Amino acid sequence: MQLQKLSLIAGAFALSLTAMPFAVKAETISSSPIQLAQTPTQAPRKGEGKFNRLGLTDAQKAQMSEIRRETKAQMEAILTPQQREQLQTARQNRQGKRQVWRELNLTDAQRNQMRQIMQTQKSKMEAILTSEQRQRLEEFRQNRQNVRSRRQQMNNSNP
Repeated sequence: MQLQKLSLIAGAFALSLTAMPFAVKAETISSSPIQLAQTPTQAPRKGEGKFNRLGLTDAQKAQMSEIRRETKAQMEAILTPQQREQLQTARQNRQGKRQVWRELNLTDAQRNQMRQIMQTQKSKMEAILTSEQRQRLEEFRQNRQNVRSRRQQMNNSNP
């Protein structure tokens, strides 16, 4: 009886020691001031993301939505019928966007056209913003870059 209690206590202690580094890592990531600053109180609706936190007017939101619609149409027009079908299937299956676009096997020409369209979209969207909103957007981008750098450093230090 005593031996069972002792082994149970030793097992619980060993388990807590092995779980501690993971709990500490999760705590430091979740309590990071940058991470907290980027976490909205409500999940953004599809397509809003960082622009939702910029305090856009209704007119700006409407313009952003129109730019997104135009961009989506332009990007889909570049795809072959087979790629469009593959994209539609992936959307129906709710696959991650980045993974889907990687699996489309775009040609170099298609990639270049996509980059150009995305750059145009970025320019159009930034043109809609006030100088204060542009400054806030740049801060969000810098914070995101800092978080990515930290994650990459953590991943590189944990083989």
